[in-house]
Amino acid sequence: MLTKEIVARLVATLTALALVVALASLPARALTPAEILDDPALEQRAREISRELRCLVCQNQSIDDSDAPLAQDLRTLVRERVVAGDSNEQVLSFVVARYGDFVLLRPPINAQTILLWTAPTLVLIAGLIGIVMTVRRRRIAPAGPTAPPLSPDEEAALRRILEGEREKG
Repeated sequence: MLTKEIVARLVATLTALALVVALASLPARALTPAEILDDPALEQRAREISRELRCLVCQNQSIDDSDAPLAQDLRTLVRERVVAGDSNEQVLSFVVARYGDFVLLRPPINAQTILLWTAPTLVLIAGLIGIVMTVRRRRIAPAGPTAPPLSPDEEAALRRILEGEREKG
């Protein structure tokens, strides 16, 4: 039987475990103190821009969250451009000119990225068409292989067998 002391220890252990899991699941902030700008307004702008740029190494993280060396270089580049007086759009345009639309976490819809944006819908439509065709084929197709019709001799033999079983049963 569980005593109050054991229950209290179990609750404390589970609480500590939940706290560790919660802290471990927070996104890593890769920004080093040396990268932070002195002006809070400029730093805020740099962080906003960094959240829109993809880490080219990690690919599913922004450069703001990535600790890859290339992400650090891009964060430094963004901060240099912000300090130089570039607008957010100018900084993004500068980075896109160097690395292409792939560097954006939300690439624009244009001729080069249209397949990227439409591919999920096309795959879904193709899957639905495949399911519909499969269901239709199963409805139309016979349940099993069809046997050739019985010859008159086979029909007579079958009748004799069935009549003989009726007499026994």
